Amino acid sequence: MSEVDQSKVEPAQRVQYAFTDEQEQFRQAIRRFLNAKSPTTEVRRLMATTEGYDPEVWRQMSEELALPGIHVPEQYGGAGFGMVELCIVMEEFGRALVCAPYFSTAVLATNAILNAGGEEQKSSLLTNLAGGARLATLAITELKGDWDPRKIELTARPIADGYLLEGTKSYVVDGHIAEILIVAARVHASSGHEALALFTLNADSAGVERRLLQSMDPTRKIARIDFHNVRANLLGTIDDGPKAIVRTMDQAAIALANEMAGGAQKLLESAIDYSKLRVQFGREIGSFQAIKHKLADMLLDVELAKSSAYYAAQAAAVGDPEWPALANLAKAAVSDTYLHTAAETIQIHGGIGFTWENDTHLWFKRAKSSEVFLGLPSHHRELLMQRWGV
Repeated sequence: MSEVDQSKVEPAQRVQYAFTDEQEQFRQAIRRFLNAKSPTTEVRRLMATTEGYDPEVWRQMSEELALPGIHVPEQYGGAGFGMVELCIVMEEFGRALVCAPYFSTAVLATNAILNAGGEEQKSSLLTNLAGGARLATLAITELKGDWDPRKIELTARPIADGYLLEGTKSYVVDGHIAEILIVAARVHASSGHEALALFTLNADSAGVERRLLQSMDPTRKIARIDFHNVRANLLGTIDDGPKAIVRTMDQAAIALANEMAGGAQKLLESAIDYSKLRVQFGREIGSFQAIKHKLADMLLDVELAKSSAYYAAQAAAVGDPEWPALANLAKAAVSDTYLHTAAETIQIHGGIGFTWENDTHLWFKRAKSSEVFLGLPSHHRELLMQRWGV
């Protein structure tokens, strides 16, 4: 791994190793909002609904906190911040287990448009997304659930006034409620990254069939979408399509890593609190050496995971040349830590940790679904090795 000489980087572009006071204040504002709007009672209510979110809370987080457009340039109706602020939002959302179409709209679709779209397309599409007026998502995976863009089979056939999409996308986050679909497809028979591009269309277009899928994690809704000769518009250019798709997926991996870090931190705090509450043999179980060691190991794992997620976000924000590899590193590392922390938290809670009434299983299911989402840790480790030339 080559290193970037920070002494040769402009001061404004150097990787920051700590959050600023303004960023910490921003974090606290989000946490206060989510404490009020997303307690576990509300999470349980929303995950049982088909839509999976509360439109009124979405309106409030859009209008009062400007969260959907936090990283969108001001010229397109956003707040004009960057990847670090977006990841602060994601970490707090992971901590609170927020049920909202944020990842699909703000992380996947919005970044895809920013990476691939022309100026006219950005102006027409981003304003409504940044303001929370419309919902969108990005459709990459197909029936096999492979997140490798080279495995995309859905086709886009050129016609006089656009393209016709034919094929199926599956495991599309919030695909059943999105109003705008960004779809990755092949322009003609090809393989690998060749002739891949992104296309935009309204979700209610003729020939689109959508179906909500049942999943282990009901807090993050996924859908299957079938396209039967559906007319769509090319987003950007065909030549830039593969690069835009890969960049969008790398940015999403960093955002997801920070979301998982927030969930892992919440689980650690839950385990510590319970160890001080549960009494066995006349003592709090947190006083037993075995529990102390387990909690110490969990603390170390979570802090290391948070560091990898934070560093990846900071590196992406300043354009560090190694940020795509750091995205893979963060996704793989934090996935493992989140799932392990969830399992250990259940163990510390004992029998009650397995019950429906206890909230721990909500984060455990999110940890398991996040492990698969955007690719397994093994997939990201393979990409990491390729990017580092190992």
